[in-house]
Amino acid sequence: MGSTRSPLTVLVFSLIGISFAAPLVRLSHAPPLVIAAWRLGFSLVIIAIALTLRGEWRAWRTLSRGEFALTGAAGLLLALHFWSWNASLQYTTVAASVSLVNLQPVIIALVSSRWLGERASRQQWVGIGVAVVGALVVGLADVPGGLSGVGAALTGGADEHGVRGRAILGDLLACVGAVTAAFYYLIGRRVRRSLALWPYVGLVYGAACVGCVVLAVVTGDALVPQPPRELAIFAGLALGPMLLGHTGMNWALGHLPAYLVNLTTLGEPIGATLLAALLPGIAEVPGPATLVGGGLVLAGVLLAARRG
Repeated sequence: MGSTRSPLTVLVFSLIGISFAAPLVRLSHAPPLVIAAWRLGFSLVIIAIALTLRGEWRAWRTLSRGEFALTGAAGLLLALHFWSWNASLQYTTVAASVSLVNLQPVIIALVSSRWLGERASRQQWVGIGVAVVGALVVGLADVPGGLSGVGAALTGGADEHGVRGRAILGDLLACVGAVTAAFYYLIGRRVRRSLALWPYVGLVYGAACVGCVVLAVVTGDALVPQPPRELAIFAGLALGPMLLGHTGMNWALGHLPAYLVNLTTLGEPIGATLLAALLPGIAEVPGPATLVGGGLVLAGVLLAARRG
């Protein structure tokens, strides 16, 4: 991704890429850590080819120990993000999961003002707030009984089938995914100021892949063998959400503040929900509350991104 490309154009294609993540994960029958490990592994093959052909792996020699540590930490945070978010999709709907995991801009906007010296404007804070409310509306719509269902689940009063408890667990896992992803993007914004795209993602995705493999071994998840259907899903996750989505946003981190780059991901619930409704293997048709929440998310994103 060269410097002649517009950050806005790259982010639009990145948004398309990440919108395929939740539906593809939902279609897979593999454990969350296995999905993440294979997704990263396939991505690293392509990244290794790019690094070799371009010779950009030499940039690693210029990194300080602190930058290496930060990049490794970003990779481990990405591994934890994939685990928690992939796991959330086993308990809650695609719409709720992708909405809650994309509450990241609030965390990023708060931390980046102190750590990176990049402050959001008042208008952008309003947009972030509107988008977050929309994401919460979508998440709340997933819990049977609405607010009363949330209260019942938190106090242990799940229904006879455990639907409320499962929905709450899935939503909490998605929130863990939001926190870990937020700090992953914050580190990316800091390191990408001095490190080119391919050397950066090579280190980050490599650390994330190692983290996922180690966690899979510890938890007893079998990484091999995998049937052709699963391998096809893993390859799709690598090409779309990973290389087009995450790598595109990592490129944009070298040109835009972290909160603006991350804010665009709030459009993911719209794309993912539409795909989940259209794919026969999922067929999750969004209800009225989901549509209202999605509209608020879109309005908030447009409002916050105007200044940027």
